[in-house]
Amino acid sequence: MTTPDTTALVLFSGGQDSTTCLAWALDRFARVETIGFAYGQRHAIELDCRTRLIDGIKTLSPGWAAKLGENHTLEIPTLAAISETALTRDVAIEMGADGLPNTFVPGRNLVFLTFAAALAYRRGIRHIVGGMCETDYSGYPDCRNETIKALEAALNLGMARNFELHTPLMWLSKAATWQLAHNLGGAGLVDLIRDHSHTCYLGERGARHEWGYGCGRCPACELRAKGWHGYVAGT
Repeated sequence: MTTPDTTALVLFSGGQDSTTCLAWALDRFARVETIGFAYGQRHAIELDCRTRLIDGIKTLSPGWAAKLGENHTLEIPTLAAISETALTRDVAIEMGADGLPNTFVPGRNLVFLTFAAALAYRRGIRHIVGGMCETDYSGYPDCRNETIKALEAALNLGMARNFELHTPLMWLSKAATWQLAHNLGGAGLVDLIRDHSHTCYLGERGARHEWGYGCGRCPACELRAKGWHGYVAGT
């Protein structure tokens, strides 16, 4: 029997970080559900990757397969409608006048975590896991640890619950994230993430690189490639 203290809800986009977070949660909790968001992102293909990733994770570990629960998808197209970013519009990726890359979708993680908490409230889940990272990231203010801690406090006050927001990648480099995946699931999990997760901001799946699929030019691909090379050099 599972309880709120033994169950987790993972923000699962279908990318490298969220897949690693899913494995992290499966290693720690008795039951794990997942949630993804369709918000009009250019790289919506990431959502299609989730089924293959979940199926692959099930084959890696019978124990993990037994723990996997429902996979939820929430439609929040309003987020794209009110933002003009390179993740929600067909425009070139560049730095904005405010010093942030135009891939920053204002409020995205705040909205994601709030919806996740609302679902967790209904599902009787206390632990919520996200792949936010303050080490190797593009300067997004909603990825900072202080943002997550502040939101955790607000959610607990606003819903009269004791949610705990976990960010296992917060202080890891991308190379260390690859290493964490290896520590959790061995070469099988690393290969699964490399071949079936999606990171590319442009949504390209055509070219197969040593670190996976993507355009190879956008900031997300460059960061993933850099992390892969660092991981390989350290193993």
